[in-house]
Amino acid sequence: MSRDRWMALAFAVGSTCFLVGPFPGYLGSVGPAADAATFFVGSVFFTAGGALQVRSAAAGRRGRPEGRAAWAAATVQSAGTIFFNVSTFMALHTSLSDPAYDRLVWRPDAFGSICFLISGLIAYRASARRGWLPARGTAGWWQPGVNLLGCVFFGVAAVAGYLVPSSGSLLDLAAANWTTSAGAACFLACALGAYRAARNSSTRRVSSALADGS
Repeated sequence: MSRDRWMALAFAVGSTCFLVGPFPGYLGSVGPAADAATFFVGSVFFTAGGALQVRSAAAGRRGRPEGRAAWAAATVQSAGTIFFNVSTFMALHTSLSDPAYDRLVWRPDAFGSICFLISGLIAYRASARRGWLPARGTAGWWQPGVNLLGCVFFGVAAVAGYLVPSSGSLLDLAAANWTTSAGAACFLACALGAYRAARNSSTRRVSSALADGS
């Protein structure tokens, strides 16, 4: 399987973990420790996907502007996943030592969310657009916009999440949870789109090679 497909698969698994982790029903079913482990596992898959993305984009960092932008976006996003590794690990450690730690198992890390937002802005700015809106017509035209929306959702979740442990209300808790899931859903859609594109590209290369061989 190609590197791009592995990358997309890693992002898909990581996004799924962050999609289901904030649901109260999931937390109630598996408990705080398992829920925190879900976030940590998801962050590890995010980091794996980010590392593969940086490697794929490295070849274009000295070429055309869009190649440099892709590498910059991938590098900043990869740094953000490392911040998420740290915060999710700390949440997992806390959940194991404190059985009452079940109000907000994990809140999006502020530094990680900032990295994601910067990365999303770089990628969207470099994408084909008509004014502020994405230009339709090319494969994956929607992905930079959906990815940026996911980054915005994670940023909102980070702000709401920091209010919950102290004086925050149940509305803050709900905002932190549903915006985390919404952001993860955006990332999952982009990951599945990238996986499909990589698979189709691989299929075309194989078909072309067979045709040349015949």
